[in-house]
Order: sequence, then structure tokens, then C-alpha cells
Amino acid sequence: MSARRVVVTGMGVVSPLANSVDGAFDRLHEYKNCIIKKDDLEEYDGLNSHLASVVTAPRPQYSRKVIRTMGEVSILALEATEQAVAQSKLTPEEIQKPNLGIAYGSCSGSINPLLDFYSFMVSKKMANITSGTYLKMMPQTTAVNLSIFYKTHGRLVPTGTACTSGSLAIGNAYELIKYGVQDVMIAGGAEEFSPTQIAVFDTLFATSLRNENPELTPSPYDIDRDGLVIGEGAGTFILEELEHAKARGAEIFAEVVGYCQNTDGTHVTNPNSEMMAEALRGAIKDAKISPSQIGYVNGHGTATKAGDIAETTATRSVFERNIPISSIKSYIGHTLGACGAIEAAMSVKSLNDNWYPPTLNLKNPDPACAELDYIMGEGRKIESEYVMTNNFAFGGVNTSLIFKKWN
Repeated sequence: MSARRVVVTGMGVVSPLANSVDGAFDRLHEYKNCIIKKDDLEEYDGLNSHLASVVTAPRPQYSRKVIRTMGEVSILALEATEQAVAQSKLTPEEIQKPNLGIAYGSCSGSINPLLDFYSFMVSKKMANITSGTYLKMMPQTTAVNLSIFYKTHGRLVPTGTACTSGSLAIGNAYELIKYGVQDVMIAGGAEEFSPTQIAVFDTLFATSLRNENPELTPSPYDIDRDGLVIGEGAGTFILEELEHAKARGAEIFAEVVGYCQNTDGTHVTNPNSEMMAEALRGAIKDAKISPSQIGYVNGHGTATKAGDIAETTATRSVFERNIPISSIKSYIGHTLGACGAIEAAMSVKSLNDNWYPPTLNLKNPDPACAELDYIMGEGRKIESEYVMTNNFAFGGVNTSLIFKKWN
């Protein structure tokens, strides 16, 4: 079977910016980040960073029956997915056909159920353990709970690859459709906020310490950056085989034309610029285009020194020019398992609106970062047929996605 074309027919976003794709994209034009100081984080002795980016907009309320096996991460995933499904206009009958699958992930399941198991081990009492405790904390919780909610019967692909969970899900979904395994896929990533996530990066001296000036951080690619900020949210895509989408009269928002995922195989936390570059080259090869045809790169841009330098070095080596680049994380922090999907949604919106956001708080690009066209200060009008969005994760997992404008 020859490779099939894959298009985007629905998107959904729950984020600190807004709880919709259009709302989040509109907020990017305001040039204000969503970082706050959380005073309750001061309760944790030895925790240096007290910054976070959390979802604050009103959210839908679900019945206890619906969410009895869902922790917060699965609820976020469901909210974003309901938006995407509504936009795609898929009917319940179409969703429940075996030609529709789900690829979805997060760094982990919900944290609170894990604490309940810890309580059980310490107290030797079953008081906090219910039939749903494990189901809320299991690594496949987002994918499985979406499948149960929508009563799907196709492939299930849980992705738990830290900061590439969302982009890996979209990439896997794209390949399942491209090579004829499924016709439609629900794909994305989610993450709920937890102080434990800050603690992980605190131990690596990778968190921002600008606790009294949350509006000034994070500052990806800047010489004065001091680390990342943890965020939360979810992003969902509906991907569909082109002829299948046309047959049901679906609106098409973009085409997925390139994807590559590889692994460094060198270190769990230290990025490998050469293998990052190979992932970018692989996506371009898959798209059957030249680097010159891509007009913008949505960078991973965490505001960590090693990450920023490795990423920009890889990008420059692939494009060999000052390609425009910016980081959404400067607005909402690092949403971990959700970032790949949220950033992909913003990239598709930018592609269709010909407007690309700046990296907030970027004033003096680090000379150690590669020479690129860093979008600073305000957004920029760019006419481009293709955009690339990249993510890199602990474990040396690298992903690159390329979207084409739908004419």
C-alpha cells in the first residue's frame, strides 16, 4: 500500500492561556506570560522554585460516574479532546468504529493516587485505596480513560515519554494512518501540575528562581535565563486520512507531512545535539521537501542552558540559515507531557494566520546559542507553506513534526 495523506480535522487545548485553541492563540498576541508565584510551594522545605503556570479559566463539570477512574491529568485530556471532537464533527457512531484509534500520553498518571498507595504502605491500612486508585495513576491512564469515555475499539497507543509524550502521540497517530492501520486517530498529551515536578528539575538546578518576578521568566535562549517553570494543560488533535475526511465533508485545518522520532542513546538527561539534528532531518525527509521550504520553527525552548544550546545548534546545522524560531514555553512554562500537543496546535494556528509569536523575555540571545532569527519583542507576519515543531525529552527522546498549510 502506498503512503496515505494525513490531515488535521480537529484541535482542542486546555492551558493557562485559555481553554480553547482560538482563545489560547489570541492570548499570545497580548505578550504576557501566565507564570505566577504559588505561595503554598513555600511549605516544601528545600524547594527553591515557587513558580508555576496553571489552568485558571472555568472548566466543564463532569459527573462522578464519568470521572470515577480519572485523575486530574485524565480530566484535562478529556476536556481538550471534547473540544477537538466537536470541531471535527465526528459522530459517536464514527468514533466507535474499529478504524479509529487513540494515541495519548503524559509523563505519568495522577500523583494523589500514588500518595494513597504510599499511605497504604506506611499505615498498613486500606482506608484510602479504592477500585479506581490504580486506574488514576497508571501510566496509560489518559489513553485508556479516553477510550472508555468514547467507547473506541481501534488501536490504543499510550505514550509516556516525558516532554515528548504529546508530540510522540501525534507522530505515532500520523504513521498509523499514513500506513493504513487506522483511518482516524485521537492524539495528544496532558499534564496536571504537581510540586513533585518542580522538585525533579530543582535537583538538576534547572528551575527558575525569579520567585518575586514571575512576569520575567522563563526566558528561553536569553543569556540571562535562569531555568524553566512548570506548567499544566492538555492538547488534542483529530488526525484523519485525507479521503476519509473528504468523504464525510470534514473541515481541514492543516496536513501532517513529516515526522521523525529517534533516541540519543547517550545520556538520560544531557541533550545530544547531533541526534536532535537527525530527528529534524528525518522529518524533512519524510515530508519530501527541502529545509528552505520551512518558514518557521516552533522551538522546544525550555530556558535551560544545555537544552537551549543543544537545540539551537541542531536547528542551525539542519537549516544552515537564520530561520525564524520562538518558544511558546515563554508564555505558559513547560507543560511536560502536554507541551508537544499544545505547541503543535499553536503552530497550526500560526500557519493559518500567518502570524508567529515572539519568545517573551528574550532580549539578549545567548552567544552560545546558534545563530538563528529569534523572534523577539512582538509577533511577526510570515507567509509560509510549512512549519516545524520540535520537542526533546528525558531519556534522549527527540521528535519533529512538520505541518503544511491546507489550501
